[in-house]
Amino acid sequence: MKHQYPWPDQARLALSIVVNVEEGSEYSIRDGDAGMEPVDELQVHLKKPIRNYGNESNYQYGLNEGASRIIALLDKYRIRATWTAAALSLERAPSLAEAIRRREDETCSHGYRWVHQFRMNEDEERAFIRQAVSSIEKTTGKRPLGWLSRYLLTDNTRRLLQEEGFLYHMDDYSADAPFWARVEGSNRPMVIVPYALDSNDMKMWVAPSYTPEQWLKYAKDSFDVLYAEGAEQPRMMSLGLHLRIIGRPGRIWALEEFFRYVTAKPGVWFASREQIARHFQAEVPPAELKENPAWG
Repeated sequence: MKHQYPWPDQARLALSIVVNVEEGSEYSIRDGDAGMEPVDELQVHLKKPIRNYGNESNYQYGLNEGASRIIALLDKYRIRATWTAAALSLERAPSLAEAIRRREDETCSHGYRWVHQFRMNEDEERAFIRQAVSSIEKTTGKRPLGWLSRYLLTDNTRRLLQEEGFLYHMDDYSADAPFWARVEGSNRPMVIVPYALDSNDMKMWVAPSYTPEQWLKYAKDSFDVLYAEGAEQPRMMSLGLHLRIIGRPGRIWALEEFFRYVTAKPGVWFASREQIARHFQAEVPPAELKENPAWG
């Protein structure tokens, strides 16, 4: 069911810039994990329990170099971002946490570490969520109100998030606007602010032949369609970024070109996901639930 409601100031499109912070909290023998981090630009992943120093340094690049480039562009174009951060990453990169605080951006929890929570039982997952909340509140000065899992979640995730006071959940790719969803084991619905993988810069890691030029064209094309549709119905675009990916010298130009393109368009609301969730919550009664077979 599609709802009709206005964005603030009659904007045509809500644009959500999502900067993922995973560096420093990925799988590593150093942190007691059974194996190395499998996500690697060169896709080098051994099952043998040894440290992958090369890939660890690839992630460290995101903190050493990529973060400052992305922040500089966000500042230059005066764009508000949501930082989906694994809490341990911010503990290990206090200068980045301070930059998020300075910009008054939102931090959405990406777990305590960038690990798979689907392996956790209910008590372990609840503790994982609480640990992330406590950590992010300490490093940024504000508790997170949104959650993004490392792709896989459990049947308990949404109920646990609801019980722990979260406003919205991101683990959904089914729509181009927020919606209310039923929560298994709860009699209250939850706001879902869906994410997008197709426009995510991670594509340039998982598909090495995918160039910045192709990524930029896809991002612009996505924006153009959603911007046009926004004249008739509420539309939101998510653009997912990673410090270690788009923050490279040969890719950062594409992000600037995208920012230059969209900031020249009238009627674009550059919003945090918390702002989007709160606005939707205020405009649409929670009784109007989207039918979603995946969530009963």
